[in-house]
Amino acid sequence: MAFFVQKFGGTSVGTVERIEAVADRIVASRAAGDDIVVVVSAMSGETNRLIGLAEQIQAQPTPRELDVLVSTGEQVTIALLSMALHKRGCAARSFTGGQVRILTDESHTRARIREIDSERIKGELASGSVVVVAGFQGVDEHGNITTLGRGGSDTSAVALAAALGADECQIYTDVKGVYTTDPRVVEDARLLRSITFEEMLELASLGAKVLQIRSVEFAGKYKVPLRVLSSFEDDPGTLITLEDDKEMEAPIISGIAFTRDEAKVTVTGVPDVPGVAYQVLGPVSDAGIEVDVIVQNVAADGSTDITFTVKRQDSEKTRALVAGIAERIGAKDVSFDKKIAKVSLVGVGMRSHAGIASKMFKTLADESINIQIITTSEIKISVVIEEKYLELAVRSLHAAFGLGGEPGAG
Repeated sequence: MAFFVQKFGGTSVGTVERIEAVADRIVASRAAGDDIVVVVSAMSGETNRLIGLAEQIQAQPTPRELDVLVSTGEQVTIALLSMALHKRGCAARSFTGGQVRILTDESHTRARIREIDSERIKGELASGSVVVVAGFQGVDEHGNITTLGRGGSDTSAVALAAALGADECQIYTDVKGVYTTDPRVVEDARLLRSITFEEMLELASLGAKVLQIRSVEFAGKYKVPLRVLSSFEDDPGTLITLEDDKEMEAPIISGIAFTRDEAKVTVTGVPDVPGVAYQVLGPVSDAGIEVDVIVQNVAADGSTDITFTVKRQDSEKTRALVAGIAERIGAKDVSFDKKIAKVSLVGVGMRSHAGIASKMFKTLADESINIQIITTSEIKISVVIEEKYLELAVRSLHAAFGLGGEPGAG
């Protein structure tokens, strides 16, 4: 007998028929003797619909009231799923985040979980019920409804698994698990049977969309085994866990992540004086613009060039802001490039293997792909290239590092 927290995303509960299928899956788990807590998202598209309604009233909806509104999406799902379980003779109780007492801070639309009162859930489990909890939401200390931000249901599930001491947190979605790269770009991308928290966190932060970053951070912090698997197929999926020191031949590279959502900004001829990087990047950060890669080079004339990347959707806002900064600090020029992409190799095996970077660079050079920026960490190498070469780069690197094949191979 095991204890699982199972989370079903919006596509998994997108229709009544899919909710019925989720109920069948839960009943099968219960028949195997497992205790189950279920966390659900709103039905696919519902949160966007609710936000659209709010924006018809206010261009910038009041955050507290927006949380009250969008949290109703998950409330619909928990009620429908509980009804589906009752129809199958399975005892079930639905709870909102406030009823469970998922206590958060007061940051509406992006709240963070502070603590969870697990006693009510434990009592329901002891009585033989499946507990169905609304993801994405909680309450602050004043009883106000709060939401955790996009993808917050993953975080809800992991937090509940940690608080309740679950054997595993299972994230059911519309893919079979975590792949070596996006199968839509590389046909023979391999389904990974296991990956470390550290690798998954890097992949998620670098563009892989399978899991929400905060949920991976939470799972790693509290050592909650996390499994990604399909709602629509019977497959064990991908287990995300601590690095196994006993695994002598861990793969050097676990996956390739990429993102097209990048724009490059270069400020040239900047006076090379202490604090100049802050003068350029400080106001950008203060404007709420997330800066990704940063490179600074000193030119022969004693000035410096600062290059950084931002999300493409922030490029015009950044352009206007940096133009004013450049004029103020006496920089020579500012240039922008929206036609770039970032490709990253990720793998804990990099720690013990030399030559990964040189192999990556040679592979790209053989395809005549120019590297504009390089950044590295202990388990990651990222390069910025022209966007038109992105898919060629990913396919070439995937082949060069032998990442294709059947699940578990390599």
